[in-house]
Amino acid sequence: MSTTSSTNPQSPAPAAAGPSPAAETGHRPARLIRNEATTEIPVHLLFRDDPDPAPVPLRPAVVGRRQGTGEQPRTRRPEAARPRPVPQVDPELTERPARVLPGAAGVAAGFCGAAGCAVTSWWAGVVPPLAARALGLPAYAGAGLGPAQWAAYAAAGALGMFGFGGLARGRTGRAWVLGLFGRYRGTVRRTGLMWVNPLLLRRRVDVRLRHWRSEPMPAADGNGVALRAVTLVVWRVRDTAKATLGVEDHETYLRECVEAALARVPVEPLGTVRSSADVAGDTLTRLVAADAAPVGLEVFSVRPVRVEYAPEVAAAMHRRRIAALDAAQRASVLTSVVDSVEDTVTRLTVRGLVELDDYERKMLVKDLTVAFCAGRGDAGH
Repeated sequence: MSTTSSTNPQSPAPAAAGPSPAAETGHRPARLIRNEATTEIPVHLLFRDDPDPAPVPLRPAVVGRRQGTGEQPRTRRPEAARPRPVPQVDPELTERPARVLPGAAGVAAGFCGAAGCAVTSWWAGVVPPLAARALGLPAYAGAGLGPAQWAAYAAAGALGMFGFGGLARGRTGRAWVLGLFGRYRGTVRRTGLMWVNPLLLRRRVDVRLRHWRSEPMPAADGNGVALRAVTLVVWRVRDTAKATLGVEDHETYLRECVEAALARVPVEPLGTVRSSADVAGDTLTRLVAADAAPVGLEVFSVRPVRVEYAPEVAAAMHRRRIAALDAAQRASVLTSVVDSVEDTVTRLTVRGLVELDDYERKMLVKDLTVAFCAGRGDAGH
């Protein structure tokens, strides 16, 4: 009669009566790698019928790797590429109109200064008699050159120099960037005669729509073959303050931006794939416009106008293109010869002009092929 014994799941299992196999063989028992800690799930949640159980806060699962266990590190997800930093210029450096006066005000101030010098000379009595009689000035002995006369001379001369020295001529498509002791004071886009403070430093900037044809720059195609590309850039200065004061030389900066964009965008030799050239031009325009916008430049178009292989690979690529054209020509000639031979043999046999067995058919095909190829070779030469 057999008896059954119930064991508690939580109680440890009874030890075996006999010696363990590991003890018999003399080997140590295998060690278990415990490298994971999981969350605890209450047992009563497994048998509840409530459709909306109450949330129970659970501890997050932690999975770690123990040192010295030989466990391989787990593959991490690839991190997203960080965006390329965009160059920034002083946000306060923005174009604003400068304060100027009409040119008539400067002319009037200059003439007033000149007239003041003449009156002071008459007052001091240093006007020559002939000049006094020519100007119709009344006779006056003069008070001499004293401190008052010298002060009048200085005031009148400063007024005349300040009036005439501030006259400037504005042209269409040109702008003046004004600065005083290293500080930006505004931009003048007016045309015609005007008066600008002569103490301000003036820098002329061309704001017209401009196009620039670059010199051959290094580039590469989709396969990494070295090229030389000449680009046509259409651009203009949009913000004179940033273009003049935000960068040392905005034309050099634009040239470097174009060269950097050519190093990142693959281009194809012109005449190969038109759609590829259009895509490369649009991509170049977008990249250069994004790089040049922070310094006040507006780029409308960057188009490759001439793309050729670099001198170190030009000869090899020329031989490769000639070989490809020759292979294409040979394939076309072979296809035409095979079609002609097939048509000739079919017509002869269908019309019953000749009766050929397999050997004769092969010989006829061979002779016709040789004849057609020789004829086409003579015609090609």
